Amino acid sequence: MGTGDQFRHTGAAQRKIDLLDLIDYRLAETGVEKEEIYRLRYRAYLHEGTIEPNAEQRITDRFDDLGNSWIFGVYFDGVLASSVRITIASPEFPVSPSMDVFADVLEPEIAKGKVIVDPTRFVAEPDGDMRFAELPYMTLRLAYLACGYFNADIGLATVRAEHQAFYARVFMHRPIAPPRQYPGLTKPISLMAVDYPAMRDRVFARYPYLASSYFERRMLFERRRGQVASVTPLKQVAVARTAIVPSS
Repeated sequence: MGTGDQFRHTGAAQRKIDLLDLIDYRLAETGVEKEEIYRLRYRAYLHEGTIEPNAEQRITDRFDDLGNSWIFGVYFDGVLASSVRITIASPEFPVSPSMDVFADVLEPEIAKGKVIVDPTRFVAEPDGDMRFAELPYMTLRLAYLACGYFNADIGLATVRAEHQAFYARVFMHRPIAPPRQYPGLTKPISLMAVDYPAMRDRVFARYPYLASSYFERRMLFERRRGQVASVTPLKQVAVARTAIVPSS
């Protein structure tokens, strides 16, 4: 029985203890790594009926190549199970996917000097063998890691109306704009947001495995040697001193 099989057959409490040891977050940096994720996006969106079929069978856009975007693959038992893209919008680098669609709502926040974490392109492998209840939590955990690393003021979620309850319950998001059309998608998305500094302790108290150490955040969001990151973590010393380590 493989590691993933053992995980699926454990009880709920033990699953939460073991989960972070079984999940592998990988920053997609090579063309091959990104291509695998672009094709996963296509399969997931097509399965959900949110895109029209295309001959290339891949989904990518201009935000994938931004210096303030990080594309992550989430691997379970060595296999790509899900992905999310994290974009950091700030007064120095205000471009992000949600800024394009909800500019009237978000531009005033940027003008106030706010740092915004904008997670988009959250997709999961539609193959039933790769799906498990905790996968959304573990994938979207990356957004909370980004909020901690970049000392964010606001964490966003652009979601369909039927998914709002999940984000409100788990991540304490609240709707701030009604659904709008998102380029390339057939179903509208709404904008939700969380005041990260005000709500993070409540979220971590309820879901301890969403918390992280500064070391984990740095390993995921610090660019490899030879690359220049367009965004640097703000107030790193303060963040490091208040880092929260995941507990079981």
